[in-house]
Amino acid sequence: MELRYLRYFVAVAQTQHFTRAAEMLGMSQPPLSQQIRRLEQEVGTPLFYRQTRGVELTEAGEAFYEDACQIIALSDAAMEKAKGIARGINGKLYLGVTSSNAFHSQIFSALRQFQQRYPQVALYQKEDNMATLMQELEEGLIDVAFVRLPCENSKMFNLKLIDEEPMVLALHRSHPLAAKTDISLNELQQTPLVIFPPQVAPGLYELVYNACLRAGIDMENQQQASQFSSSLSMVAAGFGFAIVPQSMACFSHPQVTFHRMAEQTLKTDVALAWRKFERSPAVKRFIENF
Repeated sequence: MELRYLRYFVAVAQTQHFTRAAEMLGMSQPPLSQQIRRLEQEVGTPLFYRQTRGVELTEAGEAFYEDACQIIALSDAAMEKAKGIARGINGKLYLGVTSSNAFHSQIFSALRQFQQRYPQVALYQKEDNMATLMQELEEGLIDVAFVRLPCENSKMFNLKLIDEEPMVLALHRSHPLAAKTDISLNELQQTPLVIFPPQVAPGLYELVYNACLRAGIDMENQQQASQFSSSLSMVAAGFGFAIVPQSMACFSHPQVTFHRMAEQTLKTDVALAWRKFERSPAVKRFIENF
């Protein structure tokens, strides 16, 4: 059974008249009547009572009408969905966000704007460390990832820089230097460093580690945190000081203060990463909005 037969049938059922239905469909009345006859032959029973001034649905026609309307609606919806996916305005996107980017307001503002502009694209977000996200991106488990540079694995993907962000110092408010705005790393030689694990952001970890070595920080006495966010909780508990992206200064805790680094040497790039030769229209549409 051809879909056009169902459309002809529904038009006649709604207008209760062959001539008016033909006008609505943009065709002449005789071919329409012929198509309805063929449909009734295929179904095996009359669908209309023919009367002098129009038509009425038979009992079988009424049942057929309900199903025909649903089939047409599903067909139209499927067509629009396919067209939307082809244009990148419909579908699903799986996003990865590194824990170090979890406080970056620009990322989440952009996600919100994209969602408002393309409400038919469902966004699924997960937060994890850099190593895990890079692996999942490579394996196709996620479509894009917001990462921190430098990162050696990032060379495997396309990258779009979003922001260059300085690193800042986080101290316990009782620290002798907590009243200063700018603090040099070498002023913290007697304070233990609370540092994130290498897998959270390998390239950034190396930058922080080497900068602390040059400043004379005792790296044998460092305290290991599980994530950037937990490093701030450890600072609040008095474990030592931490070096974190500036966006994490929004972390509100009465026992933690944030300070610029006097050297201004530690910076990190926030980037959007996606697979090379990506074919998904939704991914391409998403990238265009950053």
